[in-house]
Amino acid sequence: MTEKEVCEAICKAASDKKARDIVVMDMQGISSSTDYFVVCSANTATQVRAIADNIEEELAEKGAAFGHKEGYREGEWVLMDYGDVIAHIFRQDAREYYAIEQLWGEAKLTTYED
Repeated sequence: MTEKEVCEAICKAASDKKARDIVVMDMQGISSSTDYFVVCSANTATQVRAIADNIEEELAEKGAAFGHKEGYREGEWVLMDYGDVIAHIFRQDAREYYAIEQLWGEAKLTTYED
């Protein structure tokens, strides 16, 4: 899968579980560790984990290479590493606290529309 296809698949899998405010951040030339962040929000820790599970299942079916995930047990902020694409699934209050879009303010944002 191309990076763009991985981004699209992550966005769709998150949207299928009712993730909110899904954006793709173009990190090329900004971060040496990845090319894209996909960022989304959920209302509860249970929903955060459901979104993460669906992303993992959908991308496994498509054969996307999966590195690792962090934060799953707590369900506040789950990071899923797909190499050149990193998914960040936040509980809404954690997203507001960490303000990842402002932290990487120079990244171009593209809002996902289902």
